[in-house]
Amino acid sequence: VQLQASGGGLVQAGGSLRLSCAASGIIFKFYGMGWYRQAPGKQRELVATITNGGSTNYADSMKVRFTISRDNAKKMVYLQMNSLKPEDTAVYYCNANWLATKRDYWGQGTLVTVSS
Repeated sequence: VQLQASGGGLVQAGGSLRLSCAASGIIFKFYGMGWYRQAPGKQRELVATITNGGSTNYADSMKVRFTISRDNAKKMVYLQMNSLKPEDTAVYYCNANWLATKRDYWGQGTLVTVSS
């Protein structure tokens, strides 16, 4: 199983980035997908999730600025991030989970740095 996250980088405050996660080795349509992040010195936290049926959930501080989406045909999940703030600086991780089978996988993360 591989979850390859990409799209991170350095951006100025107020800018946008689109993260992508390419999944392989899983039956993608069965999995809920999510983005989590971990800032330096902090615990990993939820950013957004999307079920295999397309229902979405966001952390309160991100629901207006971020949008999660998925493309089952391409086995991809995306995170569109707008109006970025310095406090959004973190490593962003892609997650795939299939609750019924308790299968849970993590990608390697992509670093997002927002400068003020």
